Amino acid sequence: MVRVFTHPVNRSTPRTDMLQQTFTIAANTFQESIRQPIFSVLLLVAAVALVLNPSLAAYTLEDDNQLLVDLGLSTLFLAGLLVAAFTATGSISAEIENKTVLTVVSKPVPRPVFILGKYAGVAAALAVAYWILSIVFLLTIRHRVMQTVRDPFDGPVLLFGLAAAFATVIAATLANYFYQRVFTSTLVLGLAATMTAAWGLVLLIDKQWHFQSITTEFQAAGSLQSGQLLLALILIFLALLMLTAIAVAASTRLGQVMTLLTCTLALLVGLVSDYVFGVHANEYFLARLMHLLAPNLQLLWPTDALIQGSRISAAYIAQVAAYAALYTTATLALAIALFQRRDIG
Repeated sequence: MVRVFTHPVNRSTPRTDMLQQTFTIAANTFQESIRQPIFSVLLLVAAVALVLNPSLAAYTLEDDNQLLVDLGLSTLFLAGLLVAAFTATGSISAEIENKTVLTVVSKPVPRPVFILGKYAGVAAALAVAYWILSIVFLLTIRHRVMQTVRDPFDGPVLLFGLAAAFATVIAATLANYFYQRVFTSTLVLGLAATMTAAWGLVLLIDKQWHFQSITTEFQAAGSLQSGQLLLALILIFLALLMLTAIAVAASTRLGQVMTLLTCTLALLVGLVSDYVFGVHANEYFLARLMHLLAPNLQLLWPTDALIQGSRISAAYIAQVAAYAALYTTATLALAIALFQRRDIG
């Protein structure tokens, strides 16, 4: 009898290998991003700014709570921009300068896979930071502005919010001391869980410590309605994903300072694109070209709609999401083209 020994056949396809490589790069980038000290510092500074916003909004002669919404969304936008820019440069340009990117590209990993994995990892880190800050923002909206000294504090917001923050800091410290866990990443992931639980408890308990329906906060009148604020937060996150793609593209060629300046310029141009270029788009070719190239962030800035009392619909979210997806795809294609010709040796 003749025995025939066969080797197992590797049935993985090139497409499967590329997906696995993209996922691996994204997961590593996510872990490295939330471990960076600058990530936690930006998160802390933004959270403190959001907590201070109710006090800053109390000095207006108009609607204090409307100003609170405006300040909160602006803080989230600026914080998200800084997180995206610093994380992208720390993940891409720093690796190119230190030549550590060679260990990945030489495995071999296609350069487009490297860029897509890096973007996915940076976007995931941004999503975690944005989720934490969004919950802090929603807690400040629930507390509202104390317009007089006789206005009571919102006990559930203060108790559950502060308890979640302090408990996470203590847990991250103990995990670092006893189990050598990285403090920054443990803190960030822990805050994402505990702040979510704190917000859930706040939705169930009113200011007088009475149980209420979880939908009560979503039925408030005006711009403080949590449902409309959640849709507004989605719009801002879509804008940040576009800016993240710009940060990744810039990081393939520029350093940290220039990448940050590029993202800031894209933000400023994107917010005035309709007013500066859109008006003359049909008259001048250069204006039409700039209107097409610049990210139209005015479409994703929800403050004007909230101030005017207009409702943000799910259909509008879907339309601007399609625009954001197309713009992000085009920007990532540019990033791949820039990185393809980049000398990393």
